[in-house]
Amino acid sequence: MPVTGIITAIVVGLVLGLLGRFFVPGKQSIPLWLTIIVGIAAAFIGTWIARGLGYADTNGFDWLEIITQIVVAAIGVTLVANLYGRRGVTR
Repeated sequence: MPVTGIITAIVVGLVLGLLGRFFVPGKQSIPLWLTIIVGIAAAFIGTWIARGLGYADTNGFDWLEIITQIVVAAIGVTLVANLYGRRGVTR
């Protein structure tokens, strides 16, 4: 993978992670690096879902694919925030 592909994945992951955090209500106490990782994973999973349902390659801008990626990022941020917040809790 070329360096530009890695940088692009990080930038897209950051944007998707931040959009995912924006749409999740409440405060998410996860670090920025974890938000980026969730965003990168959401980009891959969202594209996989869009291709599986047949709407990934459309003419023009792929709005449905991006919306799918944002929804996956929001779900991912919610799950990771809940898991990350519990790591120091003992019962």
